[in-house]
Amino acid sequence: MEKVVSISFNQDHGCFASAMQNGFKIYNTEPLSQKLSKELDGGVSQVEMLHRSNLVAIIGNGMGTYSNNKVFIWDDKLGKFVLEFKFNIPVFRVRLRKDMIFFVLRTRIYVCSFPNDPKKILYFETRENPKGLCQVCPNHEKSLIVFPAKKCGAIEISDLSAVQPGVSSSPVTISAHQGEIACLAFNQQGTMVATASDKGTLIRVFDTQSKQLVVELRRGADHATLYCINFSHDSSYLCASSDKGTVHIFALKDTSLNKRSTLSKMSFLGQYVESQWALANFTVPSECPCICAFGPGNSVIAICVDGTFHKYIFTPDGSCNREAYDVFLEVTREDDF
Repeated sequence: MEKVVSISFNQDHGCFASAMQNGFKIYNTEPLSQKLSKELDGGVSQVEMLHRSNLVAIIGNGMGTYSNNKVFIWDDKLGKFVLEFKFNIPVFRVRLRKDMIFFVLRTRIYVCSFPNDPKKILYFETRENPKGLCQVCPNHEKSLIVFPAKKCGAIEISDLSAVQPGVSSSPVTISAHQGEIACLAFNQQGTMVATASDKGTLIRVFDTQSKQLVVELRRGADHATLYCINFSHDSSYLCASSDKGTVHIFALKDTSLNKRSTLSKMSFLGQYVESQWALANFTVPSECPCICAFGPGNSVIAICVDGTFHKYIFTPDGSCNREAYDVFLEVTREDDF
């Protein structure tokens, strides 16, 4: 079977893209179907979609034609690459908006106009960012970007509509965790941002306007590597996947649905701290990188780099049952978008 290098959702989670050792593929999430399969003379490390448009950004893996210090824009209507951006060092991630493209390097994020006549608008200095952490608000009316700050455990949120072209910006800093930032996510409305550290035990949700903590959620008590955090479309729920092979589902709008820790009264600091645990969870292949997002109704979809597709239905009382399982690499191509 072909080897999947990485996977990523588009802005509304209605599609996902798979970077392959010899190209890339794009799928519709619900119902699962293949929309595009492109073989290339070289491997791809990252694929970024622009909603359901004809434009797709890829970063090479350094093997073959496509080097990892270049970003290529594929136009599926024209059936060819139409833009190429080159840097002196590797690009770890690329993000897209309808009017901007973002290049995430080790300690800097460049922002350019896009797609017509691209020009550099500004840049942000970041902490060492080998994971390429950077999220752009999916709501086009809110020009927000979030990324790791220079200070360990802090994030920076910047409103791109309020910055001046050609200069670095002064984003607002939030001290989110003690350890290194490992995962970030905006909700669809751009009103909340979720964060997790490399410890992987706590997920914190902040209000993007007031910068205040909204809720703290506990994934578990032991260390874990979080692969993905995502909000439901109406921001009522949040899901998270980790290398423990478990996808957790938390309630945000009605947090009374979340389970409370039976150990919460055991305080080692002489104070009472209550932990909110997931209202439901399900398992996927352990230690297999996996992204997760909410589908129609009370469904959560998990897509793993081993090529498997999982769909579960959960209820507010905490039950969670599998509705679908598939191997997306074996799904045949259907009509275009």
